[in-house]
Order: sequence, then structure tokens, then C-alpha cells
Amino acid sequence: MPAKSKAQQMAAGAALAAKRGEQKVSELEGAAKSMYDSMSEEELEKMASATRTGKPRHDAQS
Repeated sequence: MPAKSKAQQMAAGAALAAKRGEQKVSELEGAAKSMYDSMSEEELEKMASATRTGKPRHDAQS
């Protein structure tokens, strides 16, 4: 499941870094902390690795 926005992709990247021990979990906030708690490393990698081209800054909520 690729990220739907740049913000979502960046949050997934931060959560992935924490899962890998490259960043402190205590530094995570908001969506990144939620993703860290609820997603596996594999899921985070898929979300964070998608291309950014053409993605909106934030996902429009209808």
C-alpha cells in the first residue's frame, strides 16, 4: 500500500527509521508514532519507498 501523500510518506519513513533503530522512538510524533505502533517494518518500507512524483502534499479528505 503506497503512501497517498508526501506527508504520509514522510511519516512512514520516520516510523521505519525508528523500527530499524536509526531514530529514537521517543522522537516520533503524531502519525509516525501511530504507524510505528501499528505497522510492520515491511509495510512501512512499502509505504515509504513509493515515488513522490505527482503526490499531493496532504491527502484530500472528502
